[in-house]
Amino acid sequence: MPLNEILPKAIRLWPKKEAVVCGNVRLSYEEFGKRVASFCNVLKRLGLKKGERIGIIHENCHRFLEAYFSAAHIGAILVPINIRLSPAEMKMIIEDSGLRLLIVQDKFKEQIDKIGKKIDVIWCPEEYEMLLKKESSDSLPQIDLKDDDIAQLYYTSGTTGRPKGVILTHKNVKVHALGTIAELHLTEKDNWIHAAPLFHLADAWATFSITWVGGKHVLIPRFDAGLVLRMIEKEKITITNLIPTMLNLMVNHPDVKKYDYSSLRVLMSGGAPIAFELVKKTVETFGCDYIQTYGMTETSPYLTMSILKEHLEKLPYEEKLRYKAKTGREFITVSLRVVDEDGRDVKRDGKQVGEIIVKGDTITPGYWNLPEETRNTIKDGWLYTGDLATIDPEGYVQIVDRKKDMIITGGENVYSVEVENVLYMHPAVLEAAVIGVPDEKWGEAVKAVVVLKEGYSVSEKELIDFCKKHLSSYKVPKSIDFVDSLPKTGSGKIYKKALRERYWKKT
Repeated sequence: MPLNEILPKAIRLWPKKEAVVCGNVRLSYEEFGKRVASFCNVLKRLGLKKGERIGIIHENCHRFLEAYFSAAHIGAILVPINIRLSPAEMKMIIEDSGLRLLIVQDKFKEQIDKIGKKIDVIWCPEEYEMLLKKESSDSLPQIDLKDDDIAQLYYTSGTTGRPKGVILTHKNVKVHALGTIAELHLTEKDNWIHAAPLFHLADAWATFSITWVGGKHVLIPRFDAGLVLRMIEKEKITITNLIPTMLNLMVNHPDVKKYDYSSLRVLMSGGAPIAFELVKKTVETFGCDYIQTYGMTETSPYLTMSILKEHLEKLPYEEKLRYKAKTGREFITVSLRVVDEDGRDVKRDGKQVGEIIVKGDTITPGYWNLPEETRNTIKDGWLYTGDLATIDPEGYVQIVDRKKDMIITGGENVYSVEVENVLYMHPAVLEAAVIGVPDEKWGEAVKAVVVLKEGYSVSEKELIDFCKKHLSSYKVPKSIDFVDSLPKTGSGKIYKKALRERYWKKT
């Protein structure tokens, strides 16, 4: 069953049931299906063919959901683009993916103008809605699709700072959807709020899972803690996935005690480390279950969930929460191992550290136009995550470090090399190392540690402002420390582990 079977099934089974709530727009599955059918006809009239790429730059909106399904129904490949990227980064993605068309919210017109590349654009909402009115909405087009056909391309930062397109096939996405339905017991009674961005897989996977079971999609343009709290009560939200930063803002919001959260059955979080105290406060504030998740864009995304086994439910309260705060046990669609440098499984003692490797039907076949990077990441069918972890006797994984120097700040991935390359562009910088440091708000914050050239001077503010000219805001260092020298390994390389330990030992 490719992705173009999911929405027709929902329309057959729940035609009049409310499917989408987005601002003042409320649509049944039948109404939503008609809009998707009309947009499919718009795309076909523009000459879009199977396998061609459609990009979207948009805040959360029902039109984003429509783009996901419309692309699937004509066999096109959707390329969701992070709205926080700089024009230069957007241009690179447009060129690398070979986009035929961009769907763009009009508030991002300035960024598109700065790209300076000629490409067909449908502007939202005015032009989008005008085009919809001109097209038939009678039926959703059907096209012969295979499991291995590409459904989406998600661009993530590469280890060199160059974004790389992660390929997700129809099989990847549909098997992951079925996996979440099974693991989370999703049904037509579920109401999901899209509070995390739809350009990110932390939320986007629910597009297909919730539709498959006839649940309700509630969308807000961007995360706002107070708005999420209100919408949980108003729309009787039952489940969603957030990042720890969002949960932290919600549980500490001044209005948190004003609303009724009795509809919530589970809150999930992932995309960044989470403190045990935040898990405890989340469970006690919202009175619902909590599940920690871990995954990657390359894995559709979930690899683990901290769902408790039946006998672990009998543990004392604090011990149960400790398990819920762990990275979790393997997701139903994957096989997961933690291996040492020789590829042997580490002891399941919660102490020995190894690298997480995975395989399964939800694992990407590779990176767009990057065969060497694909071969380096997927070996003998196993994807090497680069994440270092322990595994306990119950099979619950706990990530302890990242093999690659990736920083997760507020749910966004930042690669240190990319930031360092910008710092090295400044004439006063001799050496630079960028690391993630503990941050109560963001989980991790980007910090630069810099050695200046002899005879040069530059202030912290001046160097941060310099970075702002070349990087997206979330990649810019929040702070910069100036030192006389950086720790080195025997081979002369900057020893980031020792540098990182200086800051993490303070917590």
